[in-house]
Amino acid sequence: MNYIVIFFSQSGAIKFNKQMINKGIKCILSPTPRTLSSSCGTCANILFESDINELIEDEIESIYSVDNKRNYMLLFDNHN
Repeated sequence: MNYIVIFFSQSGAIKFNKQMINKGIKCILSPTPRTLSSSCGTCANILFESDINELIEDEIESIYSVDNKRNYMLLFDNHN
């Protein structure tokens, strides 16, 4: 499944990218779609087949699933 992971800071995105590389998970950093957030300008696009709860950490603001038509579904929100 394709996911977009949004972060509170760019340093969080860079740290996450390094963690994904170490785990062998394909991760591409890109500008965050403005329809999803205007916070940090960087998001991670990942292809991940396991439970997304394994990815959650303090630096993650939100996680969206992405379908083939670029529709986004919010799966995790860290604004509580």
